[in-house]
Amino acid sequence: MAKATHESPPAREPTLRTIAMPADANARGDIFGGWILAQMDLAGGSAAMRRAQGRVATVGIASMSFHRPVLVGDEISGYATVTKVGRTSITVCIEVWARRLAGEKTVKVTEGIFTYVAIDADRKPRPIPPAR
Repeated sequence: MAKATHESPPAREPTLRTIAMPADANARGDIFGGWILAQMDLAGGSAAMRRAQGRVATVGIASMSFHRPVLVGDEISGYATVTKVGRTSITVCIEVWARRLAGEKTVKVTEGIFTYVAIDADRKPRPIPPAR
């Protein structure tokens, strides 16, 4: 996966924003990678659902890189961009940026490429409607 060339968050509203809490951390105060992964999946799933105009399921993570730790109190923002739409699948590039506690400095903490499949009420793959 090519690294983004910008050194600041994308100039748009994030798909997801939350604050890392003590319950999400290990004994040293670093947030668990699995918690960050879950936040990325929520952001990517939201973008995929909007594009699919309905329910989706996560089917793969093509790549994911941790760049910096997330600390207790960091406000993280997830930016999800649909990069490819197939017959039933959607590929989403996700970046997570952290605003450090009590500051304005933001740093990219992770990025990844997730794949979702549009599903029907029976959880079977369904065609993705044309873009609106």
